Amino acid sequence: MPHEPQPQSPDELDAEAVRTWSSLALAALGRAREDIDAINVYPVADADTGTNLYLTAESADRALDDAFTKVTEGTAPASLAEAVRAWAHGALVGARGNSGTILAQLLRGVADVLGAEPEAPGTAETGSGTAGTGERGAGALLAQALTRAAEEAYAAVSHPVEGTMLTVAGAAARAGEAAGAAAGTAADVARAAYDGARAALAETPGQLAALGRAGVVDAGGCGLVAVLGALWQTLSGQEPAAEPVRGRAVPVPQPADPCAQEDEGPAYEVIYLLEASEAAVGELRERLDGLGDSLVVVGGDGLWNVHVHVDDPGAAVEAGVVAGRPYRIRITHFGDERRRGRGERAQRAVVAVVPGEGLAGLCGEAGATAVLVRSGEVPAAPELLDAIRRAHAREVVLLPGGAELRAAAAAAAEQARAEGVRVAVVPTRSAVQGLAALAVHDPDGSFDEDVVAMTAAAGATRYGELAVAERQSFTSAGICQAGDVLGLIDGDVAVIGTDLAETAEAVLERMLGSGGELVTLVLGPEVADALAERLEAYVQHGHLAVDTVTYRGGRYSAPLLIGVE
Repeated sequence: MPHEPQPQSPDELDAEAVRTWSSLALAALGRAREDIDAINVYPVADADTGTNLYLTAESADRALDDAFTKVTEGTAPASLAEAVRAWAHGALVGARGNSGTILAQLLRGVADVLGAEPEAPGTAETGSGTAGTGERGAGALLAQALTRAAEEAYAAVSHPVEGTMLTVAGAAARAGEAAGAAAGTAADVARAAYDGARAALAETPGQLAALGRAGVVDAGGCGLVAVLGALWQTLSGQEPAAEPVRGRAVPVPQPADPCAQEDEGPAYEVIYLLEASEAAVGELRERLDGLGDSLVVVGGDGLWNVHVHVDDPGAAVEAGVVAGRPYRIRITHFGDERRRGRGERAQRAVVAVVPGEGLAGLCGEAGATAVLVRSGEVPAAPELLDAIRRAHAREVVLLPGGAELRAAAAAAAEQARAEGVRVAVVPTRSAVQGLAALAVHDPDGSFDEDVVAMTAAAGATRYGELAVAERQSFTSAGICQAGDVLGLIDGDVAVIGTDLAETAEAVLERMLGSGGELVTLVLGPEVADALAERLEAYVQHGHLAVDTVTYRGGRYSAPLLIGVE
């Protein structure tokens, strides 16, 4: 149930104020989301800044509600420190896109100050979790929090650019600092920060060439103004006047000459959470900075959110593996989005769940949004819903790539339909079935016919997989020992062997026994190219009319995936 915002004192910062600020900010971003999406041209014109900010704020608000629920189940009320830390953590783990990661770091900066241990008698939190008006009043404390937020946001971006969300955050901090120095209340500081942010936002088209050419203000800065307006509303009880997001700019950026629009920059956006030490993250920053641009690394205390634009998504993920443990990996191919500089939703898109960055890149080249999963980790419905939203289309075909994802895919599709997106789930049970479905995808045909064709292609593809047994166990093909090579066909163990190549040949022979026209081989990260050459020769020798195609799956794929169409 949504939290009902509560009226606050103009000079009181407590847990309830944070909860109200979060609720109002989420509502404000929800109202402005589509308009902010429409003016998004920098760093990539992918029309998703408003959506990314909203999803980040939604994750933060959910974490804050969870924290309140856990506290109220006990006896003590939530403290200010508990509230701001939960809020910032929720934003960190749910940050989306360039703007979302910066918003997460801004909230972390706020939490660093408001959630700190008291330094003097006048700064302590009371039993009700309040930052009061002692030696350091609530206004001065809030001003310090906004300053820390801007500083940390600038530090998180490898190459800060003025005319962006960072500029707006800096201006808000300076204005709030001045109000705090003048002994203003927290409401006074919030109003000054809000006004400073609005003024800075209006100047962004003159600071950044991409905005000036399109005639728009910065989209991320626009979202930050909404968040600061929610802060002022929380402390003053006054609702900010509605400001048309596009009133300062051309409604949707459309260059006169489509060929004149910039088509430079990396092709992929890579985002993942990372468990790593601060020293390892420092080395990661240097490595990723050499791979691409728009690098933002936020977080701390062992947990980070990494965002970068690159041409080689596999290398960006590999860099994370070297630094620590990356998970919740999301790879998005900009593709035609950058060339179109679209402001409206595409008619149709495909979302595919795949187990390796090589397959993610392959899906991206085909125009699909990929959800990259690690071995043994199953994406939940919110992650699939996020991918559907990122696809930014009126119609979406979802390829879950595994029977274990059926429930999550259905839940994500149901929620997306409630948001007005037409979604169909093609029940793919393997990545190779997803590739077969993607091969016949027709974005220009009718939705129903496209879904039927993709479903038929997936259903006509038998799938096999080679894995290595971790322990002795009973299988449908007999007892296997630890280290044995298992050959699975359509999910069941069909062959048990000791050699990868020989077991693969046995699996292929069984799969081709009932016929086939095309064999797809997806090699795992440690499998030599020689295996593919041997299997291609094996197929050609015994089945002259069957073609073979080979791909590299990447780090998280099985040793070998096989598809027979």
